[in-house]
Amino acid sequence: MTSLAATQSAGKTLVIFDDEEDILTICSYILTEQGWTVHTFTDCEHILDKLANINPEVIFMDNWIPKEGGIIATQTLKKSADYCQVPVVYFSANADIASLAKSAGADAYLAKPFELDELAAVIERVTKVAKLK
Repeated sequence: MTSLAATQSAGKTLVIFDDEEDILTICSYILTEQGWTVHTFTDCEHILDKLANINPEVIFMDNWIPKEGGIIATQTLKKSADYCQVPVVYFSANADIASLAKSAGADAYLAKPFELDELAAVIERVTKVAKLK
C-alpha cells in the first residue's frame, strides 16, 4: 500500500481543475494534510494565466470542466513551453477515461470515484516519470 506521505516532499505544489466543490474540498484536505500546497479552480478559462505564479509539480484535470473543457485545457498546457513538462492527470467519472486522457495528451488518468491509495499511486508515478525527463 502506497502512502500519500511517500508521494511528496516539502515544497510540492499541486493544482486541481474540477467543477465539483466536494472533490476539490476532499482532495485539498487530504493532500494538504500530507504536506502538499494545493491550488484549486472550478473552471479552466485563461488556464495559463491561472497557473502563472503557481509552478505546479502535478496538475489534475477534470474532463467536464466549464469553459474549454478538460481535453482542450490539457492540450493547451501540453503546447505551452512553461507547462509541457508538468504531468497532467486526467480526472473523470467518464467510462471512457483512458481514451479521453489519451486524446487530451494527459500523462495519466484517475477514474472517479477513487481510493486514497489510487490517488497516492498516480501522484507517485507521474512525479517519478517527470523527474526522469
